[in-house]
Amino acid sequence: MRIATWNVNSIRTRYGRVVDWMVREDVDVLAMQEIKCKPEQFPHDAFESAGYELAIHGLNQWNGVAIASRLPIADVETEFPGMPGFLKGHEGPELPKEARAIGATIDGVRLWSLYVPNGRSLGDPHYTYKLDWLAALTELARTETDASPERPFALMGDFNIAPFDDDNGDPTVVEGVTTHVSPAERAAFRELESAGLQDVVRPIVPTGFTYWDYKQLRFPRNEGLRIDFILGSASFAELVTEASIHRNERKGDAPSDHVPVLVRLDRETSDDGDLPMIFG
Repeated sequence: MRIATWNVNSIRTRYGRVVDWMVREDVDVLAMQEIKCKPEQFPHDAFESAGYELAIHGLNQWNGVAIASRLPIADVETEFPGMPGFLKGHEGPELPKEARAIGATIDGVRLWSLYVPNGRSLGDPHYTYKLDWLAALTELARTETDASPERPFALMGDFNIAPFDDDNGDPTVVEGVTTHVSPAERAAFRELESAGLQDVVRPIVPTGFTYWDYKQLRFPRNEGLRIDFILGSASFAELVTEASIHRNERKGDAPSDHVPVLVRLDRETSDDGDLPMIFG
């Protein structure tokens, strides 16, 4: 079972290269972030023609998450307990929820596609929102890993945090000045791990960035960030046999500023004999 995550940065702009990559890499499940469209605007035909069904959560031209799968998608959720909302200039518990999370169960594996808030700047209310969002996500992870330790479970997506100094190659991202590398954000990432999750890619791919800003020749200079992760429970991690960061997807015409991250699980799927034969 091959599972991947990719911040596609507008699926309507990039659906051709996304589907082509999925078919070429024999991906069973793809978690997408920043689709930037409503469900009715999503390019369904391209995915369905390639043998994928979809679960989509998008409210407008911002944010948005989705899951594409060759296997049946069940138990879809578009928010988790305690997930805060955000509306600039407003406070309180009843703020509108953004389209940043979608969870589903696929062949017995519980997966979430997540687009963690950016934070904007250290003094911005969006930074507090980010930390609150991550705290609620940690409680979800703790609940899932405690309640069903035998069920493979993973949080996947753009976490907007570079947990270690080696994950930051962008000279404009500086501790004490910008988000993504602040002590509080890094502590929030460690809390996810203390809740029973682990980065299942890093042991196999210890170095490498997943995002490069479009500006200032960041990609040719390899001045990137590692901010896209697959965090799995112990029962998920023990199934992982391969992992890769697909840097070449940052090349070519109109790429996303992020690249896909892929893992292979040593797990036979219930539909292995019925998957469509698709040739790129």
